[in-house]
Amino acid sequence: MRFLTVSHLTVYRYSEPVGLGEHRMMLRPRASHDLRLVKTRLAITPEPSELHWIHDVFDNSIAVASFSGKTEELRFESVVTIEHIESERPEYRLETAAKTYPFAYSDEERADLARGMERRFPTEDVQQWAARFLTRSGSMDTMSLLRSMTDGINEQFDYRRRSARGVQTPSDTLRCGYGTCRDFAHLMIEGVRCLGLAARFVSGYIFVPEVEPTPTGGGATHAWLQVYLPGAGWVDFDPTNKIVGNRNLIRVAVAWDHSQVLPLWGTFIGKPSAFIEMEVAVNVLDETASLRDAS
Repeated sequence: MRFLTVSHLTVYRYSEPVGLGEHRMMLRPRASHDLRLVKTRLAITPEPSELHWIHDVFDNSIAVASFSGKTEELRFESVVTIEHIESERPEYRLETAAKTYPFAYSDEERADLARGMERRFPTEDVQQWAARFLTRSGSMDTMSLLRSMTDGINEQFDYRRRSARGVQTPSDTLRCGYGTCRDFAHLMIEGVRCLGLAARFVSGYIFVPEVEPTPTGGGATHAWLQVYLPGAGWVDFDPTNKIVGNRNLIRVAVAWDHSQVLPLWGTFIGKPSAFIEMEVAVNVLDETASLRDAS
């Protein structure tokens, strides 16, 4: 267990005063049995005329801000401290039938998981790529299969940071041989769905600890996926970092598709050329020692 503080700053700058449309923020981590919110703060400048919170169809927490007047700069700063409970080597208690692939979901589960099993890019190249992780008999340990695919993406593809929104198609990632965390998650989701399993996209943050134990660390917005396994539920797989389980991963939002979990989106009213730049800065700090001492 550790206490982590996530600071996420986003600043939009304009060359002249512009009006602001509605903005939606998906920055608040998902509280669960392995993540507890300790304190949160959301500062928006200029101050919105109205701010309210909603839950979407996936139970993600979304802040909705409306504005009046004009501005040359729009600033969002989210600071969240969480209690993060994780396991270095998690053991998942899959139902007996699900321990060996292939297996079938129950009728009740299949009805609820239908969208998570639906392929968005039903191309032959992704099908062939996913099949490489199967044994010749086609029958194998389910967790070994998913770990092999997680490790395989990390070993086969180069990571390249890209600031532009959106993701590559799985075929593009296979052809290029490189991508971002979003691209790798997208590829593995399609690969898992090729094999008849349900998967969903996860966005959030990753804590990057220093080599030597210190109260500081790096961090970034991040993307990975979860696969639904009977008996274990939704299990995290991060192909960018070869992580199985929630180690160093802070979930903010889940959805069937990446387009449904944008951290921040909105509009402005003015000339398109008025937009100058967007600045994003994320930092994740380990404050376990300081918070324990304070208590």
